[in-house]
Amino acid sequence: MMNVTRRGLALGGASLATASTLGLSTPALAQSEPVRIGWLAALTGPSSAPAIGFDRGVKHAVEAINAAGGVRGRQIDLIVRDTQGDPTKAVNAAQEMISRARVHAIWGPTNSGESLATTPIMARARMPNVHPCFVDTLIDPVRFPNAFRMAPSNSQIDDAVSAYGVDILKLKKFAVIGDTTGYGTTTVASSSAAFLKREAEVVYRGTIDATQPDLTPDMLRMRNAGAESIAIWTVSPGLISRIMNTRANMGWNVPLIGHPAMGSGEVGQLIARPENWRNVFILGFKNCSYGADGKLPAHVQTFVDSVRGKINLEDTTLWWVAAGVDAINVIAKAVQETGGTDPAAMIAYWNTVRAFPGLYANYTWSAENHNGLPQGDLVMSEANSLRQGAYRLAPGYT
Repeated sequence: MMNVTRRGLALGGASLATASTLGLSTPALAQSEPVRIGWLAALTGPSSAPAIGFDRGVKHAVEAINAAGGVRGRQIDLIVRDTQGDPTKAVNAAQEMISRARVHAIWGPTNSGESLATTPIMARARMPNVHPCFVDTLIDPVRFPNAFRMAPSNSQIDDAVSAYGVDILKLKKFAVIGDTTGYGTTTVASSSAAFLKREAEVVYRGTIDATQPDLTPDMLRMRNAGAESIAIWTVSPGLISRIMNTRANMGWNVPLIGHPAMGSGEVGQLIARPENWRNVFILGFKNCSYGADGKLPAHVQTFVDSVRGKINLEDTTLWWVAAGVDAINVIAKAVQETGGTDPAAMIAYWNTVRAFPGLYANYTWSAENHNGLPQGDLVMSEANSLRQGAYRLAPGYT
């Protein structure tokens, strides 16, 4: 168990994990049993980039809430398990959190392959769960009434990416590839369908093992098929950087579009030359994007300014950090509003959330819809424009 206790962290105005947002305790409130939050995080392994960013936001929010007195006088205990991106490890960790650690809510896992394995387990246990995973079937208020999504679904992402490729870049022939995880395989299929729906042609589709060292044969097949752009679906920095390096070695400056992980700081460290990162456009989010004026939305900019020197935003993405902050705040708000940690009450509260004011997005859920992110919050960004974790809007937006 990782017990994140008071550490005197100063609260920034946009931290959102503050007494003003959550109605946190006063000294007169007695301390009682801690609020135990499970954090299923792939902190190591080939798919670790998102979890590392989420983790920074999670820890910041927990420390901020505890420093302000906790939630209704209750400190937060953060129980972290490194799943290493392995569904079996994620299942074991989820079961241990439920049966032994007796957590009150779980944030994660951080990738859909793990979540596909753990979601039914948490549903059977009626465990309140929020996660950032994209696969559509992970959210089903009937089968999984306890699970709430804090990121876009694959359908939303596929729509945004295919719209950019077809309607803004004006391209018609696409290669669609992913890694061999459950997420990669599923998303290759859904992304291909989205391009076909826009009357584009998918000339190549396939999956590649994240550890495969030589991608030249795969890339040659894509080029020979006539691909004008490659849609990429993986969170592996190693695989992403090898795709970019191979593209450069081939002298094939085809646009790469797709997963936000293509803009992570780890990718920037692994590419052979900075120019290999050009002509790459990733799914982005309004709250975590800056325009031609170089500005973020005011409340997000305030948060970024408040954590400068405390959270490293140079080698991760702002939306991962922001979503980690939001996840803890969403759970803490449920405890605050319901007066405790009864799972049914927490789930019932989330079903009433309307425009919850987050850093990453404003979330809205209902009993019928557990997808919290508005479609209008999705944009495309330039992958190599990372600055303090945020990205510049891609060409074509006004």
